[in-house]
Amino acid sequence: MSFERLMSIAGTGMNAQLIRMNTTASNLANAGVVAGTDAGAFRAKRPVFESLLNNAMSGKESFEGGVRVNEIINDPKPVKQVFEPNNPLADEDGYVFASNVNEIEELIEMMDASRAYQNNIEVISTAKQLMSRTLEVIKV
Repeated sequence: MSFERLMSIAGTGMNAQLIRMNTTASNLANAGVVAGTDAGAFRAKRPVFESLLNNAMSGKESFEGGVRVNEIINDPKPVKQVFEPNNPLADEDGYVFASNVNEIEELIEMMDASRAYQNNIEVISTAKQLMSRTLEVIKV
């Protein structure tokens, strides 16, 4: 595997994890948002990863290895119905619809994305060190 390809693969992993962290941050920012209808309630976002290796094997891509975010979907968990009759967004029964974001799950998701991002940085750092050592051996 070439040095350039290794860097590209790690780069795609870093990019995918960055998108994952951004969606998690968006989920946390919208955790307390309420709406007047079930359809208007905020739903947590989840990135769907796709392996680029599979695309290379099927002939769709010339790039072998790596990952990308194929799409960002809404979390299918139901939203919470909360009784707040004084809320201006409340329906005729006094309910508002809160997001389906679970803050604890989001924090775990963010820590996992952060670690995966750091792992890709470590791959790049190790590859760089190995390349430097190889060049030192060639000089002698």
